[in-house]
Amino acid sequence: MEAWQAINSVRVVREFANRPLEPDHLTRILNAGRRTGSSKNAQRWVFIAVQDGEHLRQLAAVGRYAGHLAGAAAAVALVTPDPNGPRGKSIMWDLGRAAQNMVLAAWELGIGSAPATVYDHVLAGRLLGLPAEQDCSFILSFGYPADTSELTAPNRRGGRRSLDEVMREERW
Repeated sequence: MEAWQAINSVRVVREFANRPLEPDHLTRILNAGRRTGSSKNAQRWVFIAVQDGEHLRQLAAVGRYAGHLAGAAAAVALVTPDPNGPRGKSIMWDLGRAAQNMVLAAWELGIGSAPATVYDHVLAGRLLGLPAEQDCSFILSFGYPADTSELTAPNRRGGRRSLDEVMREERW
């Protein structure tokens, strides 16, 4: 799959087949995050891979819209130092880039994903065994789609604003 094809066709998938990820697929996803460029090459992230079904069900309680974690084959918790600290903006920029790389690498392999925002940081920290100076604000779920037609579904009309609506030249 070419890069543009992945970018143009990727979908959020929240319902997964009851099937574990191939080990080399999970490794590829994690390496896509690891290989992401970062500000000053600081690489201020740790990725916690979770595959145990009970652990995934527990993690589904960390946010209002995190229920998809319970049915995922795997999840990757995106862990960083405190994003509200002095380098918080660059940390979050880098983390977003790493997350998108993982999502696109998964899509190329026929694996769907969805992001979950962590609202209960105390619970997430406890479930993930995080040291006090580390934070997890986002967790990505991964799995083979329950409905495989999602992998080839055409873009919906009106699903994205046109380039003319979101682009300006030189100034607003």
